[in-house]
Amino acid sequence: MSRYAAELAFALEVAQRAGELQMERYERVGRIDYKSARDVVTEVDHLSEALILDAIRAAFPGDALLAEETGEHHGRDGDGTGRTATSGLGRVWVVDPLDGTINYANGIPFFCVSIALVEGGRPVIGVVHDPTRGESFAATIDGPAIVHGSARGASHEIRASDKDKLSDFVISMALAGRSVSTRGREIRKAVRVPRSMGSAALALAYVGNGRFDAFVQQGGLSTWDIAAAGLIAERGGATVTNLDGGPWFEIAAATQTIGVLAAPPAHHGELLRRVAGR
Repeated sequence: MSRYAAELAFALEVAQRAGELQMERYERVGRIDYKSARDVVTEVDHLSEALILDAIRAAFPGDALLAEETGEHHGRDGDGTGRTATSGLGRVWVVDPLDGTINYANGIPFFCVSIALVEGGRPVIGVVHDPTRGESFAATIDGPAIVHGSARGASHEIRASDKDKLSDFVISMALAGRSVSTRGREIRKAVRVPRSMGSAALALAYVGNGRFDAFVQQGGLSTWDIAAAGLIAERGGATVTNLDGGPWFEIAAATQTIGVLAAPPAHHGELLRRVAGR
């Protein structure tokens, strides 16, 4: 039994509630705002985030919060002292209420709810819920990765890909930076096929059960995109790092600056080398 069993059960239940809200309004979005030329936010992002944050505040009133739409919400230590969400101290819930908003707004059924609990600067529970399939990927730092509500029925443990050959890999890939065309071409030659699905959290969680053999994104990610899914991939047996081969999670990392590579241990180094163009 994980020492985070109660928090995990809570996150699973809240993520499912947020997913139900999303499906009630799916393909009936009434308002879309534009964050930037490439990024949008819907009324459902806000409603979903409010549902999740209200539930966390009610259940764990001292914990800090870090959410995509509303940012940092300070926590309180036992003596009442305030604590910022990005201090790396205490407990912080990291929430992406709707990852894959553009997919959602366009009726493309690949989006998710992501909820993680970070303690002492590292994710200790992670839940990624796919409301279109009724699936929840979950993990704790002291337990296995699990999928709930899959086509197989009962909840079961999941494992990352065990394919022998890199040439058989189907990977989630989004590259950027210098010589991106050359590096992308070299990786495409080495694997069966790359995909870019529009929800980093769900694609990264898929590494945990081998639907994607690997995940690589060079920049553009934020803490809430990876906190839950990175833990799920890691507890499923994948090696997860940043694109320098170092730790994949830093709670104070700037928005949209993070890069991540997750792959089975036997192939992680080769993919890292190819991403770097070496």
